[in-house]
Order: sequence, then C-alpha cells, then structure tokens
Amino acid sequence: MDASVVVVGAGPAGLMLAGELRLAGIGVTVLERHPERTGESRGIGLTIGTMEVFDQRGLLRRLGAYDTATMGHFGGVPIDMTVLGAAHEAAKTVPQSVTEEALEAWAGELGADIRRGHEFVAYEDTGDGVTVTVRHPGGQERIEARYLVGCDGGRSAVRKAAGFDFPGTAATTEMLLADLRGVELEPRMTGEHLTGGFVMVARLAGGIHRVIVGEHGVEPRRRTGPPEFAEVSDVWKRLTGDDISHAEPVWVSAFGNAARQAGEYRRGRVLLAGDSAHVHLPAGGQGMNTSLQDSYNLGWKLAAVLRGDAPEELLDTYHSERHPVGRALLANTRAQSLLVLGGEEAQPLRDVLTELIRYPDVARHLAAKVSGLDIRYDVDGGPGPLLGRRMPHLPVTTDSGSTSSTALLRAGRGVLLDLDDNAVLRRRAQPWRSRVDIVTATAHTASAQGPLAGTAAVLLRPDGYVAWAAPGSHQNLTTALTRWFGPAGQRR
Repeated sequence: MDASVVVVGAGPAGLMLAGELRLAGIGVTVLERHPERTGESRGIGLTIGTMEVFDQRGLLRRLGAYDTATMGHFGGVPIDMTVLGAAHEAAKTVPQSVTEEALEAWAGELGADIRRGHEFVAYEDTGDGVTVTVRHPGGQERIEARYLVGCDGGRSAVRKAAGFDFPGTAATTEMLLADLRGVELEPRMTGEHLTGGFVMVARLAGGIHRVIVGEHGVEPRRRTGPPEFAEVSDVWKRLTGDDISHAEPVWVSAFGNAARQAGEYRRGRVLLAGDSAHVHLPAGGQGMNTSLQDSYNLGWKLAAVLRGDAPEELLDTYHSERHPVGRALLANTRAQSLLVLGGEEAQPLRDVLTELIRYPDVARHLAAKVSGLDIRYDVDGGPGPLLGRRMPHLPVTTDSGSTSSTALLRAGRGVLLDLDDNAVLRRRAQPWRSRVDIVTATAHTASAQGPLAGTAAVLLRPDGYVAWAAPGSHQNLTTALTRWFGPAGQRR
C-alpha cells in the first residue's frame, strides 16, 4: 500500500482528518486539485463546539489572535450564547483560510503527505483496498490504499464516482458575497431585513469588510464562475441606497439555499465527510464546523480499524452517529433560510421567535443547536446526563500536577478518568492500556457540579465523548471498552 488512507480535498474536513490519522500513527495521503491555497474564506468563525475540539487537540494556539463573541443568532434573531455556560466562546474573526493553514501545519508536522495540484480521477475497489487514479502536472498515477475518503466539497467527485445518492432540494434563491477593502461600513452581524431583501456586514482582519446581499424574489442564476463585483454593488445600492462601487473587491462569490445530504456516509471502503456529505445554506458557519467534527468523529475510528485494534464494524458508527447530525443541520438551516431569506410574509415568524428566545430554555436549546453542543450519541450506556455527550471541561489534579479532562485528550487516545481512586476499575481497564490512558485524579470542587455532580469515573473516547460513566451507565466498563476500543489483548 502507498498509504493506509487517501483523502481527497485539503479543505478543513480533509486536513482535520489527516491530522487525526497521523496523530494515531496512520499513513495518509491528501490529494488537492488546486496547486496552492486559494486564500478564500467562505467560513469566518468557529463555533463553541469546534473551539472545544481544537482545545482538545491543542490547536487553539495555532489560530493566532482572534476575537470571541458572546452573541449568536438563529436565522438573524439574536441569541445570548452565555446561557450555555460553556468553557469557550465562539471565535468570530478566524477566517477559513487561517483554519486551513493551522490544520495543514499540524497535519504536516505529524507527517501527512499533502499533494497539491493532484486531482482525483477515479478509483477501483480491489476487495482489500482501493486503487485511486490521480492526475497531476506530470501525468497520471495510481495510488494503492486501504480506504478512500471524499472531503472534496458539495460537488464531490468521490461521491459521484462511488455512486452515493445525494437527495434533497435545489436552491430557490441566491446570496452574493464580497470581501472589500477601502470601504467603512457599520457591522450588521446578524443581518438586517430591508424592504427588498437582506444584507449583512462583518468586519474581518486587515481592514476587510464582508458584505452579503440577497434580493427577495430573485431566482438563482446558473453560473460558470463567480459574479462580478458590480453585480454585488448594484444589489447593495438597490437595497440600502448606499454606493460601495468604489471599494476594492478581494473575493466575490455566490451561494444558494440548496439542502442535500448523502443517503449514507460509508459505502464499503469509501467514506464521505464534510460538504461531500451535506450541503445547505451556510447559516452561522455551521457547515465548516460540522465538517470539522465529521472528521473528528471518523479519524480515531478509522485509525482503530487500520491498526487492528477494533473490528471494521466500528466504522458503521460513523454513519449512525454523524448522519443524524447532518440531518438535524439541514433542518435547522432550512428553518433559518425561511427567516433570513423570507420577505414581509416571514416577519410574523421572526417576531414570534424573538419573543420565545427571551425564555432561557428556548435560548439554550437554539444556542446549543447552532453551537454543536446539542449532540448526543447513542453509546448503549443508558440515559445518564453525561453519556453520549462531549465531556465538559473539568480541571483535575493528578500525581503529576494540575491538568484537565481537555488536556488529557491531546494525544488522541481514549481516557479512563478515575475520580474516586477505584483500584478495581483500573484493574479492569488494564488489558486496554495500549489504547486507553488510565488516569487517577481529583476534580476541583468548584468544577464538579451540574452534570458532573457525583460522578466517580468516566470513559472518554478519543473525540471527547463519554462512553461510560459511574454511576449512570447500564453497561459495565468492560463492555464499553470492548465496544469502543476493540477486544482486550494484543492487536490483530
């Protein structure tokens, strides 16, 4: 094999997956058809859920300086995100280009083979692997691998080559986007509804302003390339009455409200992650953040199977866990599409939602949804408050000093966190010590509240989700270890 895994696409999902695989010691080759990074940034922020993911891998420092936001929105209706009481706030000034640069540096340092100017052409399933045909400036070559993962966007060539269904609805309207220099505009971070349409303004780093405009009743155009800036400035003037035609366009793009999701995320030795698996209105940057978390879920599972730790059936949980997340994503972005893109007929709905969101339970529900904090996987452990959810940030003290549940996940391994000095539990976990770190710790009293109150021990998957807890789980620790980390003993 030339590589254990071939990943097609060096966007956020592909680079996150490459880093996760290399962290676990798995050989990975990333194929990217563009010869250089484009510098374009469709996404401009990281949700609270993704900030937690990046913290768990020690990646936040790689983002440089950034501003955080305590306010978010659902379909343009503002939400105070502090109702979540999360350890992080969303990062609002991290463009996608910076995220990609940070992930590429991380994956490269870990040894990922990232090949730019290499375009996926086709693949063949050989039974025990795949043969991938690649086109590059020197001609064509074939790469042998065990698995192929498509992270190549909404028009995914991998998805089409493997015959995945991609049902959903076509775009009914279009939004125009332009990043501008040489203009000063007041921020409209959650957007503003005007008589003829919708406008939004966000300030980016380097004195750049991003404007997004959409006119009511305008059908999406068939485009072979990005729109001209004159089209954006004309719509802006019609909607606001102001002239921005003198600004310097840095990047201009268009997008619609199509909503599609692959019927399955895995077909044999081919898997999909990110926009290859789901496309939708980019409301609140949820697409890029969900894509990153797709790869975060897939990476450790694929590595466990390739190392021989776990049976191939573990990969089926990638679809069973992430497909419902994608389905819920499409539902909430379609709802937001009605709020953002609807005309006067949608105003009563906005007014009602504005009233409802003043109730803390409603605000928490919607804030968790757009932040990626409402996810709960079925880990077969019962209905306990922690099971299947991401482990909250918990400061602890071990024999080595102060640390946290977040820092203990930096190595990308499972963690059994014993908070009750239970020697019996630690002995039961010993057969999995090559895959799971067994840590005895004392929780800081002020932090062990809420869902952690009374918790004696937790088993964390490499992605930070709680697979078992004491008390609270219906299954025993041995069952949970076997389910998520494979049978005890030596690797196959």
